[in-house]
Amino acid sequence: MNESVASTYDEQGGPDPVEQLSKQPPDLECLQPAGHQSSAGVGPSSPLAETSGLLSLPWELIIQIASHLPAQCVTSVLPKVCQALGSVSKDITAWQLRAHKLTGTQTPFPVGPREDFDWPTACLEMEQLINSWTSHTHLLAKHTQEDEEGRNQGRQQQGAVQGEEPVPEGQGDGGGAEVEGARVVALEAACGGGDEGVEVAVESDNGDMQPTPPALECITIQTDHIAQIDSVLLVGGEGTVCATGSRDWNVKLWDLHTNSSGALLHSLGGPRNFSTHQGWVWCLASQGSLLASGGFDSTVRLWDLQSGGAERGLIRAGATVLCLSYQSDVLLAGTFDKRISMYDTRAAEPLVKSLRLHGSAVMCLAADDKYIISGSKDCSVAVFDRRAGKGLKKIQLKSYLLSMSYSGSEVWAGDNNGLLHSYSMQEGTLKPLLQFDVGHKALITGIHRSPGSLYTCSSDSTLKVHVPCAPPRTLCTMYHEAGVNGLSVDAGVLAVATRDMFVEVWRPRK
Repeated sequence: MNESVASTYDEQGGPDPVEQLSKQPPDLECLQPAGHQSSAGVGPSSPLAETSGLLSLPWELIIQIASHLPAQCVTSVLPKVCQALGSVSKDITAWQLRAHKLTGTQTPFPVGPREDFDWPTACLEMEQLINSWTSHTHLLAKHTQEDEEGRNQGRQQQGAVQGEEPVPEGQGDGGGAEVEGARVVALEAACGGGDEGVEVAVESDNGDMQPTPPALECITIQTDHIAQIDSVLLVGGEGTVCATGSRDWNVKLWDLHTNSSGALLHSLGGPRNFSTHQGWVWCLASQGSLLASGGFDSTVRLWDLQSGGAERGLIRAGATVLCLSYQSDVLLAGTFDKRISMYDTRAAEPLVKSLRLHGSAVMCLAADDKYIISGSKDCSVAVFDRRAGKGLKKIQLKSYLLSMSYSGSEVWAGDNNGLLHSYSMQEGTLKPLLQFDVGHKALITGIHRSPGSLYTCSSDSTLKVHVPCAPPRTLCTMYHEAGVNGLSVDAGVLAVATRDMFVEVWRPRK
């Protein structure tokens, strides 16, 4: 089935969301306290009689004024001011107005179904994303061009020692992208660990650059893996632990607590084992305190994070494990032999069911308690109904999908040509929506979509941060010296795995 292709977006169109967010909030001193007699029972459907100040205005105007406050203020502060303003956080129209200011009035949002869409969460996430990744003024990287050249030379020497081809000169050069009037000159990871981050400079009226604290800090974990990292996953809640799976056959856990620079916590496998797996570690998934790793040794191994990474099980999959999805009641594994296997990790015989939905290797999986969505190298996408125990739909594409993200009623996926595909998912019906070219030049190795954020990475050595509208509005593009193999997002923390054995972690500055 062919999908319609959305045209490249106009970066200069629409209002400036950063300017909207930075406007001075209205003075709330004129408001009556929550228990005051004149404001009791006031709401959007009540006459604002015998009131003064802000509450004497028409409700539509109050909604408009509140739209200039940060979403976090609307959800957590206004309900404490008075009952009437607390109703603003429950007004879906107000959240829709806010969302369209952030995405642009002519930009469709959400891309998928509007029914049961979580508008407050979407606005909170979009504002955090915009505040973190864009600025009114020029963002200047901390390191000069000479510093970057030195890093390139050092990594080329490291690659030569390990028998890898050096990175061609200029491959890691990063440009910028203009986003709603804010020009990102360069935004790159700091070299080395610790509490270092990207230094931001604000240009004053006289042209002098005054340093200001960035919204994000970056730590670079110089892992001791001796081959490229193919999978990265944030576990433990709040982005406090990072798991990495490498072609050196090992899975390692890294400490990302606030004061940590990414210290090694555990190398999984135990002292008696030479490595975690007996082949490349290709994929990771977690559920609660359990971590699952799958690899080219045709096994899925289970690890208990609460017990220091102790091994909790071994599943022999029968073929190379290419993707995993861990649900509360079942572990799903997509393998090279065209199968999707369902496992109950608590049972002595864990295999529950084996599905043959495709004619080639299963490359990516996404699931919930009702459905399984899978993409294969045979250029197809299939939907399986877990409750009915049958396949529902199969869509044929012109390319194959390598990464997939499923939340709410939307499915987003990246293919081997660098394109994004969006689908709606309602009552078991997977409907192709739009196809987007966001600038990736090679296969998309990782994707994460939530109501208000979209992250993509590619083997073309780029990581992109977008607002998930149609077409996606790219806030930032970061360039790396080597290809980017995967990403993981949790609680506003972003972890990125690269082919040069480094992991970059971006997190909100405390």
